[in-house]
Parts: sequence; C-alpha cells; structure tokens
Amino acid sequence: MRRIVIWRHGRTAWNAEHRFQGQTDIPLDDIGLAQARRAAAMLASLEPSAILCSDLQRTRQTVEPLVELTGLDVTYDEGLRETAAGEWEGLTRPELLERFGDAISRWVVDVDMKAGTTGETRLEVADRVVAAIDRGLAKIPDDGVLVVVTHGGSARAGIGRLLELPPANWAALGVLTNCSWSVLLQNEQRGPAWRLQEYNAGSLPEPVPLDGDWPADDR
Repeated sequence: MRRIVIWRHGRTAWNAEHRFQGQTDIPLDDIGLAQARRAAAMLASLEPSAILCSDLQRTRQTVEPLVELTGLDVTYDEGLRETAAGEWEGLTRPELLERFGDAISRWVVDVDMKAGTTGETRLEVADRVVAAIDRGLAKIPDDGVLVVVTHGGSARAGIGRLLELPPANWAALGVLTNCSWSVLLQNEQRGPAWRLQEYNAGSLPEPVPLDGDWPADDR
C-alpha cells in the first residue's frame, strides 16, 4: 500500500530564536544542515518513489541530501509552504504576546482565524497542502512512497486533514520538531483513507500488526 512521509525541514536561526517564520525565506543553520544529512540517510532506505518539496530555501536545503542519495528529481510546490502570517513573521513569542496577545490566543484555538491581518487560516493551509500531496500521489505506484518536505504548521494541518480529524482537534497533534517526520499508510480498512503509522519520528517505522488488522478468525 502507498505511504506518505511528511518531513519537516531542519533547524534555522529563527527556529533557534523561537521566531515565527511563516513564509519568510530563511536558510538552515549548521545544525539544520547536519540534521538533514542524518535524516536523509534513513529516509533513503524507504526507497521513495517521488519527492515533493516546498519551494522555500529551508526545505530546498533539507531535501538536497536525500536527492543525492536517491537520484530522484524533486517537484517544488508552493502549496507546501508554511502558513503566511503577515506582520507576525519574524517576531519572537514574547514579542507576539506583547503586541498581539489576544489575537494569538484566539488563533491558537480557532482554525478559521487568519494568522496576522494578511495571513492564512489553518483551513486554507490544509486545503493547499493536501492538494499538493494529491498531485504527488497521482505520480506514484500503488505500493509507492511519497516524501513530502514541508514545514511544521503546514505539516500538522495537512496531516489533520488527511486523517479526517475534526479541524478543532488538529491541535491534538503535537508540535513537530525540526527534521522529524510522520508516516501515513493508505488505509484499506473502513474509515479515513489514511492512517497514522509514525508521528514526529526520528527513526524508521517498524511493521507491527495491530489487533484490528487481523481477520476475525485469526484473533
């Protein structure tokens, strides 16, 4: 069955300073570059069929070691960019709370609220991320692996939508760490089209049969 590996980019200086990056085009720092090399060595062993990547610099740098190891071409898609956040971008958490405290508090729990006055809602982000993933899935075989290189907020919104979680519950998905990944399996059982195998991982998934996967007469 098909798998999607949703991979967050490595660390940037703004990540280290806890700044809201949004779509500001920030490069990886030295730690982020090392994280990308380490992660690529593991993800290459999954033998990906195709790679999709946000067109921002930090994701482009993250994907480079995987491209070197696999020889695959990359499709860059702006639909995988991080949430646009307008005037919030570049600010640290204390600065955001000082200047926009009430708005930040509402945005954390309201998926219909825009980030900043000119930014996006989480629903808008989920729409474009899933559309980009669908374009990638159309190019891989039924047993293929699609690697999607994206950002923390866009990854959470996309995963929440793919798992068909109620948008109000997307916050139940934890914050993704730099250069971690999540693995979704195509679901051949009843329910959502995808199920979560790994979340915020730094290691490869092990095949573990779940009780619900066994035929009734084998339990």
